[in-house]
Amino acid sequence: MSIKVRYFASLKESLGCDGVELSGAESLTVQQVWSQATGQITLPDNILVAVNMAYVDQTAEITDGDEVAFFPPVTGG
Repeated sequence: MSIKVRYFASLKESLGCDGVELSGAESLTVQQVWSQATGQITLPDNILVAVNMAYVDQTAEITDGDEVAFFPPVTGG
């Protein structure tokens, strides 16, 4: 299985990269992708997640070839 992980805005800056590729044979949830990709056990509640450009929650299942994008909370005025 191959998963493309992307980080945006301040996540990109704080993690020091714009993304990674994960490989493996097991099925993963969004939470597990975050943990493997960042080395951080818990995905913060305020992070938005999209799989293949559609917003999902942390329990969504990821399949081979998916792109998972993590976005920090956004404010503006």
